[in-house]
Amino acid sequence: MHNHFIFWIVFAVIIITLFYIDLYVTDHRKGKIGIKSSLKWSGIWILSALVFNLIIFLFLEDGKTKAIEFLTGYLIEKSLSVDNLFIFLMIFSVMGISEEKQPHVLKWGIISAIVLRIIFIMIGVTIISLFHPVIYIFGLILFYAAYKMAFAQETTIDYKNNWLIKIASRYLNITTDYKGARFFVRQKNKILVTQIFLTLLLIESADIVFAIDSIPAVIAITRDPFIIITSNIFAILGLRALYFALAGIIELFIYLKYGVATILAYVGIKMIISDFYKIPTIVSLGVILLCIVIPIAISLFSDRKKKANS
Repeated sequence: MHNHFIFWIVFAVIIITLFYIDLYVTDHRKGKIGIKSSLKWSGIWILSALVFNLIIFLFLEDGKTKAIEFLTGYLIEKSLSVDNLFIFLMIFSVMGISEEKQPHVLKWGIISAIVLRIIFIMIGVTIISLFHPVIYIFGLILFYAAYKMAFAQETTIDYKNNWLIKIASRYLNITTDYKGARFFVRQKNKILVTQIFLTLLLIESADIVFAIDSIPAVIAITRDPFIIITSNIFAILGLRALYFALAGIIELFIYLKYGVATILAYVGIKMIISDFYKIPTIVSLGVILLCIVIPIAISLFSDRKKKANS
């Protein structure tokens, strides 16, 4: 790992400060997080990522290259995150979690997702450094993920057959009567698991699947753990605010999954041919921007056309 000690400190200060303020403001509100607050915090998280990217550009050794890598990795993770909001929306609907309780679940889901992502990233980078041909396996994983995203039938949430739910059901006492926001409650001297905790398990199992797609995709852009981790965490930490900002207009992004599928296929190709030809990161940045902008534009145009004809 490159010696980025001072940049790790800057990153930690920005993340901890903003995350604390975000949680303090939103968690002390009564009711659901409003659209105005969600849009504001989405903007703050995006702006903070861009400011950090500028710091990398200005002060890190080989800053221009690293800044392009960071921005490219950030856009990949962000585009995957937007598509994953569909899954979160379905999980909350299936589990009957009200909008007032969703921020609490997402908060702990994001905290645990950060820990898991860092572990997975370090494992992935280490595996590649020890056994380089694994990049071809990662490339094939990305191709499969692209195919599944573009052509698979509409996703459904079968929570009863989820592996984490099965484990919890086997070893823990579960209550379906509790209507509050706690993960665990005590009844008759027994610790019971609530529906809120089961929802958190579903969110985490979904994030593990997302990580299998997104981490190889970012590794295809750069092998620098500092860039991979920071770009991932900036994208993940903005996910909670983004969820509530987009939840009401998610239908405007119906074609985004095809753009994300194209991104996954592209970075899969980039990874597989990397031993023979290295596609410049600036080219990858341009491709990824087009794969995000074009589907969103088509979605917006389709929605306007539908409203005009109705």
